[in-house]
Amino acid sequence: MRRSLMLFAKAAISILLLYLSLRSVNLAALGERLSRLHPGWIAVSLAILAAQLFLLAARWRMIAQGCGLAPRYATILRVSFIATFFNQVLPSTVGGDAARIYMLAREEGGWAGATYSVLIDRVAGIFALTLIVFLCLPWTLTLVQDPVARLVLVLIGFGAIAGALVFLAIGRIRWKPLLHWSPTRHLVEVSRTAWRICGSWHTLSIILALSFIVHLMTVLAAWCMVQSVSASVNFELLLFMVPPVILIATVPISIAGWGVREGSMIVAFAYAGLPQSDGLVVSVLIGITFFVIGAIGGVIWVAGGMRRPKTATIATSPASGNT
Repeated sequence: MRRSLMLFAKAAISILLLYLSLRSVNLAALGERLSRLHPGWIAVSLAILAAQLFLLAARWRMIAQGCGLAPRYATILRVSFIATFFNQVLPSTVGGDAARIYMLAREEGGWAGATYSVLIDRVAGIFALTLIVFLCLPWTLTLVQDPVARLVLVLIGFGAIAGALVFLAIGRIRWKPLLHWSPTRHLVEVSRTAWRICGSWHTLSIILALSFIVHLMTVLAAWCMVQSVSASVNFELLLFMVPPVILIATVPISIAGWGVREGSMIVAFAYAGLPQSDGLVVSVLIGITFFVIGAIGGVIWVAGGMRRPKTATIATSPASGNT
């Protein structure tokens, strides 16, 4: 009952935020934009977002290996596609991450390793996204003149980086009370596992490179969507606007980020002096393309079965496997 109520509440938030977003937009201009939609550009953006999953699967597999697991790339890729389906029907990325943990643990027989790998993978992705936002701040702040919005951007940039540093620091400090409570004890172990993975410069450089490429592909996909509706927005502006919007949309207060993403994109376009209707249509197209990718994952989930856990390789902690 509690889960159902939470899901209902988040669906209500999504609907409310979408309503507020639509209320502030010229719907006639929006309809005019959509009437000139070029399917070819949408197909290209879909291909880019699908290709993202291949890189994300490669990054997650490297992290999983550092957590003591030995998944096949085909397994990781299949689970990644299926997780996109759960991302579309559950709040933000929480549902997809939970699905990844469950299915990888079933495949590899290591619940701790699966959980740690997904958490570290999520931290790596958010850290890279935050770093892009942070590095673009000098140019972004020239577009945004509103003091409140500028403060929010700075807080997002510095706050997320500070959170990542705190996460890494937890694995280095020797504070015994952290080991007495189960959630904090696991958090310490996750942080220490992340340090072990970061100990290999080769692995770390590949993980960071994949993370940056993936986020730049999201911006490129957004640029293709801009081209599909003939909006006058260049790639540079999207590089400044899209990463903060995606970062805000990861907050799990709505279903698949709907509403949060649209409202944030409208505000971003408005501060850049661009039509708000263009911001809404680009955001909606991003949501639709993510939904299509998720539908492909749903088909894979329904059509294929997951194997039973390999009991011979069950690990109680990532440290018990090869790193």
